[in-house]
Amino acid sequence: MDKILEVKDLKVSFRTQAGTLKAVRDISFDLERGKTLAIVGESGSGKSVTAKAIQGILAGNTIIEGGEIFFDGKDLLKISEEEFHHIRGDKIAMIFQDPLSSLNPIVKIGKQITEATLLKSKLNRREAKDEFKTLLAELKNNMIESENGKNADKVNDMVKTFDKFMLESNHLENAYNIASTNAQDLDSLVEDFLFLASKNQKLDVKAQLRDFKNRLGKLKNHFLTGKFDQRIEEMKDELSGAVAAYSPKANNMEPVLETVNKLEDLLNEIVEQKKPDFTNIGYYKLYCQGADLNKPVEELNEVASKFTDEHFMNDFMEAAKKGVEHSYNKALENKKAILPELKKAREFFNGEFDKKEGKKAAKEISEKVDGTIDKLEFIKDSTAYTFRSAVSNGVDKLFYFIKRNPKEEKRFARQSARRDRMIARGKTVTWKVVPKVVYPPEQLKGNIVQVVDRLSEHYEDYIDTPVDFDKRTGDLIDHFKEEASLVVYRVTKGMAKEKAIKLMKEVGIHEPRLRYNQYPFEFSGGMRQRIVIAIALAANPEILICDEPTTALDVTIQSQILELINKLKEERNLSIIFITHDLGVVANMADDIAVMYAGKIVEYGTADDIFYDPRHPYTWALLSSMPDLDTKEKLDAIPGTPPNMIYPPQGDAFAARNKYALKIDFEEQPPFFQISETHRAATWLLHPDAPKVDTPKAITDRIARMNAKRMGGEQNA
Repeated sequence: MDKILEVKDLKVSFRTQAGTLKAVRDISFDLERGKTLAIVGESGSGKSVTAKAIQGILAGNTIIEGGEIFFDGKDLLKISEEEFHHIRGDKIAMIFQDPLSSLNPIVKIGKQITEATLLKSKLNRREAKDEFKTLLAELKNNMIESENGKNADKVNDMVKTFDKFMLESNHLENAYNIASTNAQDLDSLVEDFLFLASKNQKLDVKAQLRDFKNRLGKLKNHFLTGKFDQRIEEMKDELSGAVAAYSPKANNMEPVLETVNKLEDLLNEIVEQKKPDFTNIGYYKLYCQGADLNKPVEELNEVASKFTDEHFMNDFMEAAKKGVEHSYNKALENKKAILPELKKAREFFNGEFDKKEGKKAAKEISEKVDGTIDKLEFIKDSTAYTFRSAVSNGVDKLFYFIKRNPKEEKRFARQSARRDRMIARGKTVTWKVVPKVVYPPEQLKGNIVQVVDRLSEHYEDYIDTPVDFDKRTGDLIDHFKEEASLVVYRVTKGMAKEKAIKLMKEVGIHEPRLRYNQYPFEFSGGMRQRIVIAIALAANPEILICDEPTTALDVTIQSQILELINKLKEERNLSIIFITHDLGVVANMADDIAVMYAGKIVEYGTADDIFYDPRHPYTWALLSSMPDLDTKEKLDAIPGTPPNMIYPPQGDAFAARNKYALKIDFEEQPPFFQISETHRAATWLLHPDAPKVDTPKAITDRIARMNAKRMGGEQNA
C-alpha cells in the first residue's frame, strides 16, 4: 500500500469563552496514492477541521492536543509556517465550499490561475539545485567508503566528470529552453491574434505581423530550429508580404489569416518535436573528439547515448551502485543495532523520569535514529524523519500537563463547588462547569512509547524487505537528471498563460482565451468553482482536498463538478480527500470512506463496505436519510442534534440520538471492532456479548436494489 498521507491520533480543540471545544478527538486514517478518501458527517463533526489541520490553516485559538500528520517525510503539525509555504497550494491544494472565498473579486481570473505556476517555477529551480548538490556529495562519500578509501581519487574524478558534463548539459538545455520558451510565447500571441480575429475584434494587424516576424527571427537554437531554418526564412518573407499587402481600409484579412495559420502550424511543429537528450549530449560534446552536433535529434540522441554509456555511464553506474548498496547496508546495520536501543527507550519512557532526563533521552535516541536514515533514499522515510520532533514534542507535552493538570483540577473543583453552593441556596443556575482538560501522565507516556514502537515495527519490516540495487541506482541517476533539468526550466508569463488556458479547457470552461481576461463576477457559481479547481491544479499538486465543493451548487452542476473531479483524478493520478455531509455525493467516486461524528471516526472502510455492509447506527442513519430514484418510502431524518463538544458525552457521542443504544453506550466510548481487513466500526453492537440487532429494513432494501443494479450492469457489460 503506497501511502501518500498518514494521520495518526489527531486531537484538535478550540479555546472559546465558554470553554475548550473538542473538535477532533483521536482520529487516524491513511490516504493512498491515486485514491479518493471521503470523510462524511454532519456539520460540526470535525471534517473541515481535519482538512484545515492538514493544510496548516487552523484558527488562532486552536489547540493541537496530540497526533501526527505525515507527508513527504515531515510531520505537518510540527513544521514552521515557512516550510508550509513549500507544501500548501503546491503539493497539497484545497477547494472550498464557496468559490468566492478563494478568488480575488478585483483581479482577472487569468492572473489568479497563472500566479501559482510562476511562483512554483522559481521555487522548483532553487530546490532542485540544492537537492542535486547535496545528493551528489552524499553519493560520492558512499562510493569512496564502499572501496574503503582505496580508489578515492578515481571516485573523485568520476564524480567531477559527472558534475562537469551535467553542468554542460545544463548550459545546452538552458539555451534550448530559452528558444523553446520564445517559440511558445510567440505561439500564444499567434493564438490570441487568430482568436480575436475570429471574433471580429479590433487588431493592429501590421504591427502584430511585424512583431511576429521579429520574434520568429530570434528563435535561433540548433537543437530546436535546426531543421526548420529554411522554412523560418520563408515564413519571415511571407509575413513581410502580408504586411505590405494588408490595407486597414480594405480590411483584406483572408491572406493575413492564411499566413498566420501557416505560422501557427510551423510553431506547433517546432514546439512539439522530440526533445534532445541533453544529459548524454553534454558528455558527448565534451569528451568525443570531433563530436558532430548537427545530426537530426533522433540520431544525435542515439549516438550520444551509446558514446556516454561506453566511455563513462556504465562504469559510473557500477561505482554508484556500490555507493548505493553501501549506504543502504550502513543504514540497515544501524537499523538492526538500534532495535535494542529502541527497546531500552521504550522502557525508559514507560518509567519515572524528570524533564531534564526525558529531554536528554529523547535527544540521544533521536541522534541514533538520524544515523539509521539512508540519505541516498530520495523518497523520504516519514517514520524516521519525523521521529525526533514526535518524541521531543511528546516529552514537552508530558511535562506541560504534569504542571498544568493540578491547576486544572483546582479550577474545576472551585467552579463545581461554587455551582453546588448556589444550587444549595435555591438559586437557578443556567451555566455549566467547564469540563476539566487533564491528561494522565501515563497516557502521555504511552503516546511517546507509541512513537518508539511504530519506528521499531517499521524497521523490522524494512529489514525483511529485499532490495533491487540495480533499480535503486537507476532511479537515483534518473533523479539527478530530473533535478538538473529542473534547474534550468523557467516558466514565462506567456507559457503560464498558455498553461492557464489549457487548464481552463481541462476543467470545462468554454472559450477560455476570451474568458481569461474576465473577472470572477462575470462567471456563474459552477464556473467559478471550475476556476478554483483550475487554480488548485496549476501547481500540479499531489493531494487535492475538496471541502464540500458542490454544496452551494444546484444538482445538475453538482454532477458535472463531481464528474470533473473524478476525471482529473484519473488523468493526473491525484490523491483526493473529499469532505461532504452527503453520502450520496461520494457513491461513485470514493475508494475509501471515513464516517465522522462528534470529532471521531465511527466507521471506516471501502466504499463497498460502507454502502453494502454498514455497521454503525450513525452510518445507517445517514444512508436512511439519503434519497435515491427508487425510494418510495418517506426518508428518515436523524432525530435530535449533535452534542455540545465543550461538554463531550462520557460514552458514545451518538447514543442520545441512537434508538439502538445500549446502556454501555451512555457510559463508555466503544473501541473499534474489526469487521474485515478493510472495514472497522466503533459501536458496542459489534461486541460479542451485545444483543443481536438487525440492519434496518430501509437499509437492507436499498442494498438489495444496489446489488440488483450492479449485477444487471455487469451482465450488460
